[in-house]
Amino acid sequence: MSGEFEALTIDDYAKQAARTDQRSGKSALGFSMLGLFGEAGSLLSEAKKKQRDAASYLGYADAVAEELGDVLWYLAAVARRSALALSDIAANATRGDDEWRAGDNATLSFHALQPAHIPLAKAPMPQFEHTLLALAGEVGVLINGFQMGALTRDKAMLARQLVAVMRKLIQAANDSGVTIEAAAVKNLHKIFDRWPREKVYSAPFDATMDPEEQLPRRMTIDVYERKVRGQTFVYQRSSGVYVGDRLTDNAVEPDDYRFHDVFHYAHVAVLGWSPVIRALLRLKRKSDPKLDDAEDGARAILIEEGVTSWIFGQAQQLRYFEKVKSGGLPLDMLKHVRQFVAGYESERCPLWLWEEAILQGYAAFRFLQKHRRGRVTIDFAQRRLRIKELPS
Repeated sequence: MSGEFEALTIDDYAKQAARTDQRSGKSALGFSMLGLFGEAGSLLSEAKKKQRDAASYLGYADAVAEELGDVLWYLAAVARRSALALSDIAANATRGDDEWRAGDNATLSFHALQPAHIPLAKAPMPQFEHTLLALAGEVGVLINGFQMGALTRDKAMLARQLVAVMRKLIQAANDSGVTIEAAAVKNLHKIFDRWPREKVYSAPFDATMDPEEQLPRRMTIDVYERKVRGQTFVYQRSSGVYVGDRLTDNAVEPDDYRFHDVFHYAHVAVLGWSPVIRALLRLKRKSDPKLDDAEDGARAILIEEGVTSWIFGQAQQLRYFEKVKSGGLPLDMLKHVRQFVAGYESERCPLWLWEEAILQGYAAFRFLQKHRRGRVTIDFAQRRLRIKELPS
């Protein structure tokens, strides 16, 4: 991937960033303005957290680079929706005067905006804090002018204000020791991890293993409820054989978590990963002791169960993602999932693929909530988890 972004020009970045913009319509410009203000605030928040938790906050440098990239993304969105070239804004920001000049800056690179050598800052310096406050102030002026209608009436004024924001962004990058080019590349990696230009499914993690150590590429499981001595349990059968133990919600207040194995089936169908299902079906990769211990062992099982339980808590607040379409799950949620599985093979799954697994799993879960029984089919070839009514 690194070679793909070599010699990244500002116009190249703006074009690629535009492909991941999910907003359209009359409200899109206002939304981009709010996003710009929010990300400027997030930069301030990173500086504050590093001051407050100096010893325990280890991700400061990476977080600053990410937030700088997010500010840049929204600045590009505002420029695009205002019919202004981001490269023109950047070129004007490097000059000392405030006169707006549009020109041919198509080849202008991010590298040209900063000094050749910038020392990395591992903690926020006083100058950086002052610059961040100034950046937030300029964004505030921008939004206020937009709200008052002045900027929509005077495009030159809008251009000058965007130049003022870009100027402070460049200064903030200098003060933090981060190159804007690095922040831009990091931003493109992140947004295409979430909203890809093309969805490419990689080979399954166990592609080289013997068939008896591979997760099922196709499998049908009947899921249904049955009462035993007044208590309701969920049973699961495949080809006449019971899968796992009978399940309850394991909660004081009923929440249908008894159907949660459907999320693990979605992990198999979409991600090609599930230590839980490997254990249930006795498909651990015993021929490779390292994989058997690290990727298929008890700790990996607990990680998957932890991810599943955490997402369930989020889903309960969003009606089990009933109205969420592809591309609509919160980015922060998906990033937290990635953090959960850090160090395990599923960490290599892109965020968009995690979203597919989550949404398909919850579509099946909602079906089971409604019908209390269903026939679930894992179809790894199509990366689909299907569910239909279970014959009586």
